[in-house]
Amino acid sequence: MAAPAGRSVVFVTGNAKKLEEVVQILGDSFPHKLVARKIDLPEYQGEPDEISVQKCREAARQVRAPVIVEDTCLCFNALAAALRPLRPLCLYKLLAGFEDKSAYALCTFAFSPGNPEEPVKLFKGQTHGLIVEPRGPRDFGWDPCFQPDGYEQTYAELPKAVKNSISHRYRALSELSTFFIQNNSTDAPDCLS
Repeated sequence: MAAPAGRSVVFVTGNAKKLEEVVQILGDSFPHKLVARKIDLPEYQGEPDEISVQKCREAARQVRAPVIVEDTCLCFNALAAALRPLRPLCLYKLLAGFEDKSAYALCTFAFSPGNPEEPVKLFKGQTHGLIVEPRGPRDFGWDPCFQPDGYEQTYAELPKAVKNSISHRYRALSELSTFFIQNNSTDAPDCLS
């Protein structure tokens, strides 16, 4: 990814596939270099926005540099209770007794300029779809059982370029990228200079 020298932001991830997808989605127009770093963060509980802010503040406290963290979840419209991550087939079977198989994928990226006391900026994306019997490769989370609205294929079956142009992660990263591009002028925050 092309980036001005000396301008980097730490992306907290231990998942190489996720980093590859983020870099692919952001493309060459993203004005900063992402530097992946795996750090141990607590498993926070609560609403997605609260979790994202807590994770980002803790990452900023540990890294002491501009940092981006991601929180992704699959939300079932038929179930109100939060569920622990399950295998794709389990997710499908879990909804067997429900008529409503609709769901949405939610991705939240949180940015901190590096000071855990400063406000955290959130960037969110949603993709609506259905929970279906798993189809396609089973090497990336719940992708095999999530079929986005308007498509006959699951995330796992879609070509990467198509998935990366419609996904919840794409939508959140589009907001994040716009923010960074707009703040890459003379009034850019000191932490990004």
